[in-house]
Amino acid sequence: MARAPWGCCPWLVLLCACAWGRPKSLDLREDVRNCSISPPYLPVTVVNTTAQLTALRQQMHTQNVSAYIVPDTDAHMSEYIGDYDKRRAWITGFTGSAGIAVVTMGKAALWTDSRYWTQAERQMDCNWELHKEVGTTPVVTWLLTEIPVGGRVGFDPFLFSINSWESYNVALRDSDRELVSITVNLVDLLWGSERPPVPSEPIYALQEAFTGSSWQEKVSGIRSQMKKHREAPTAVLLSALDETAWLFNLRSSDIPYNPFFYSYTLLTDSSIRLFANKSRFSSKTLQYLNSSCTDSMCVQLEDYGQVRDSVQAYTSGAVKIWIGTSYTSYGLYEVIPKEKLIADTYSPVMVTKAVKNSKEQTLLRASHVRDAVAVIRYLVWLEENVPKGTVDEFSGAELLEKFRGEEEFFSGSSFETISASGLNAALAHYSPTKELHRKLSSDEMYLLDSGGQYWDGTTDITRTVHWGTPSAFQKEAYTRVLIGNIDLSRLVFPAATSGRMVEAFARRALWDVGLNYGHGTGHGIGNFLCVHEWPVGFQSGNIAMAKGMFTSIEPGYYQDGEFGIRLEDVALVVEAKTKYPGTYLTFEVVSLVPYDRNLIDVSLLSPEQLQYLNRYYQTIREKVGPELQRRQLLKEFSWLQRHTEPLASRAAPTASLAPLMTVSALTILSWSV
Repeated sequence: MARAPWGCCPWLVLLCACAWGRPKSLDLREDVRNCSISPPYLPVTVVNTTAQLTALRQQMHTQNVSAYIVPDTDAHMSEYIGDYDKRRAWITGFTGSAGIAVVTMGKAALWTDSRYWTQAERQMDCNWELHKEVGTTPVVTWLLTEIPVGGRVGFDPFLFSINSWESYNVALRDSDRELVSITVNLVDLLWGSERPPVPSEPIYALQEAFTGSSWQEKVSGIRSQMKKHREAPTAVLLSALDETAWLFNLRSSDIPYNPFFYSYTLLTDSSIRLFANKSRFSSKTLQYLNSSCTDSMCVQLEDYGQVRDSVQAYTSGAVKIWIGTSYTSYGLYEVIPKEKLIADTYSPVMVTKAVKNSKEQTLLRASHVRDAVAVIRYLVWLEENVPKGTVDEFSGAELLEKFRGEEEFFSGSSFETISASGLNAALAHYSPTKELHRKLSSDEMYLLDSGGQYWDGTTDITRTVHWGTPSAFQKEAYTRVLIGNIDLSRLVFPAATSGRMVEAFARRALWDVGLNYGHGTGHGIGNFLCVHEWPVGFQSGNIAMAKGMFTSIEPGYYQDGEFGIRLEDVALVVEAKTKYPGTYLTFEVVSLVPYDRNLIDVSLLSPEQLQYLNRYYQTIREKVGPELQRRQLLKEFSWLQRHTEPLASRAAPTASLAPLMTVSALTILSWSV
C-alpha cells in the first residue's frame, strides 16, 4: 500500500492525543491551541510565522491579489515532493504531507485531513485557522466569505493541475471573483537562503542490464503512436517525472523514495528536447544520449526553467501537442492554444510503460526474490527478539532497511515504512518516528508495509503477524482478508476488464460477515520507478487490465483502536488458460513471503482456496529457498520450510466461500469494460 492517496483514518488523531497525554475521549473538533487568551496557549512545537505572512502579504499587495493559494505539490504533480518544493510547510510551519494553505490580507487558513489534525495544531501558531476538511469546495466557500466581490485570488500555475484550476476557476468566476495566474511563486521570493538548495546529484543512465529496451526504441515507439493517432499530433509533452525517467532510462535522487530528477520532455516528430539542469549530466551520460545520433534522434538539452517559453514558441507553428491532463500543470496548459492541443487523461508514455515487456517482467520478478530474503530475515529476527521486549516500531523499521540494504542492486526504500503494532495497525497510513512509537509485543498484532527500490524493480509488500494467541475474531478477520487476497489473485477475467469491475472479489469474504476496509485494493508498480504507478489499479480512474501490467492486491481490515490487518502482494497480469477459446487474464503473484500460519483459520478456506495457497507456498519454496541456501542463511531457510508446510483442511465451512460472486454480478462484470 505505502502511503496510499486513497484513504485516511481519524484514529491518528486519537493516537497522537494519547501520545501527548490527552484523553482518548478527545472531541475531534477541539483545538489543542488556545488563541482566545492573552498570551495564547501554544504547544512548544509551534512555528512563529508572523514574519513570513507579513512579507507574503506585501507581495500580494504588489500583485494586487486579495488571496494567495499555497498547495502541497510540485510542478509535476508528484506523490512525494522534495524539500525544495515544500512551500506550504515553510509558510505554515505544518510539515504534514497533505494540506492546502490560503492567505488573505487579514487571515490565513489550512485545510488538511484527519491524519494530520493534531500535528497541525501542534505546529501552527495562532496566525492560522485549521479547517478539518479537504477538497476544493470548502476552500472556495471560505474564500467567498473572506474576499469581496471582484477580488482576485492568486496562484502559481505550475502547482495546479488542470483539473484543480478548472474547479477553482469555475467556482470563483461564477461568484464574480477572479483566479489569477502568477508565474513567479510568491513564497519562493520570500524563502531566500532558508530554502533547501536545488538538487544537484548526478543524473545517470541505467545499465542496459536493468532496462527493458533502449531509449531509442522507446522514442521510436512513442513516435509510432503519434503517427497512428487519428488527430495526428506532432509532439508529446511529458510532465510527470517518471515519464522522462522511463523514456530515457535515466535516474537520480531529487524526490524522496523515487529515483527521479526534475525534468520535462518535448518529443516531436523530428526532435527530442529534454528540459533539466544541464550541469548534472556527466560527459558519460551526454555520450549515452547522443553518441552517433542522427538529427531526429539527438537529444537537445535545454534549461529546466525554459520549458514554458519553449512550449509556447513551438505552438507558433502548424503543430498539435499531445498531453496527459493528470500530470500536466496549468502553467504549461495555459500557453498551448486549445486548437493545437490533444488532451487525454494519461500521456502515451504513461500508458505504454504500464505494460512491462518480457525482460522488464523478469527483472521485477528477480527483485522480489531478493526482497523476500530481506523480509524473511526480518520476520525471523522479530520472532526471536519481540518476546524479549526490546523491539519497537521504529527500530524494527530501521533494521528492515538495513537488511534490504544488504541486497544486491538496492537503492533505498520505496516509501516510508509502515511498522505498526497493536492499535497503531488500525491506522492505514501510520508510520513511527524516533520520538513517537510503540513497543512490539507478543500479545498484539504487528502490521508491516514496506518496499524497496532496486535497479531492476520496485517492491511493496505487507504482512501482518501475531506471535502470541490471537482472538477468534482476529483469526477470522485475518483469514477473510487472506481469502480476499486469494480470490482476487486467482480470478480469471476477460481481457480489457477494468480493475474496478473485479475489485469486489477482494472484499466479498469480508462483506459476507459485515466487515470492510476503507482504502483502495491495489495500485500499479514500476521497474525502479514509482511504488504507486498510475494508471494501473482497481479504482475508477485506472485503465483496463492488460497482459504485462503489475499491480498490488491488498485487502485489509482495521478494528479502530485495537488492531489492523493488511495482506499485500504484487502480481503480474498474465494470460489465463481456459477450457474454451477466448482471451482471458489472471494474476501471477510475484511477492514471495508466507502469510502467518498462526492467524489462518483453515476451516474458513474452500478446497480451491486451500489448493491455491499451498501452490503459492510451493512456489515460495522453489524460488526463495535456493537463494537462502546459496547465501548460507540456514536459520532463515529452516523458518521458510516450516512456514510453507502444506496446510490441511480441518473442517468444511458451514457456508462455502468458493463462489466468488453472484451470477448477476458476473453478468455485470462481463460487459462493463
